[in-house]
Amino acid sequence: MPVSADSEQEIPGQSLAVWAETLYLSNLLIVPGLAFAALLWLYFKRPTDMPMLALCHLRQTISASLWAGALLVIANAAIILLGGYSAANTWVIVIIYFTTCHSTLVLLGVLGLAKAMAGQKYVFPLLGRPCE
Repeated sequence: MPVSADSEQEIPGQSLAVWAETLYLSNLLIVPGLAFAALLWLYFKRPTDMPMLALCHLRQTISASLWAGALLVIANAAIILLGGYSAANTWVIVIIYFTTCHSTLVLLGVLGLAKAMAGQKYVFPLLGRPCE
């Protein structure tokens, strides 16, 4: 069955929502810090009449990025408090952090990207801010 031209129309704010989720994943995986700065720039330079879909994804990704940074600080504090980076248990903490916290945040970001590409709102469980 052929796809009609009407079904290919973009939902208002969908491309910006996809960009927000892409920057979030880039912050976690490729260019940490730089992608977060771009995400903040996108948020503070947003138009006042931004579609709710885009605003929802933008707020979610900023909130989740801040949580990701806080979890990274907590993991480093645990390493330092439990003997420093030369201690034997350092790798245990690093592996636990990456297999639980980091991979969960990445998985939630991929789910958010899929929702943005589908034109749907998404709220990160436990970390996200409610969308209006």
